[in-house]
Amino acid sequence: MDLEWLGYLAATLTTLAFVPQAAKTIRSRDTSGISLGMYVVFIVGVGCWFGYGLALGSWPMILANAVTFVLAALILALKLRHG
Repeated sequence: MDLEWLGYLAATLTTLAFVPQAAKTIRSRDTSGISLGMYVVFIVGVGCWFGYGLALGSWPMILANAVTFVLAALILALKLRHG
């Protein structure tokens, strides 16, 4: 049985769960409640998951982590710029 659909479902749900917070932070530019250390570690982790997805050829992992990386990198850039 091909369970790749489960990977796509998991990737979609976890990425979509991150979008509202990212959108709110990007709109408001308010990063006061965000931990700089947490976002640095998070981005490194997402980058590792992306690389792992590439190594496995797993499109759900690749796509979800690419989108999450971009959103998290935007938030990290705002945190660095606005404190």
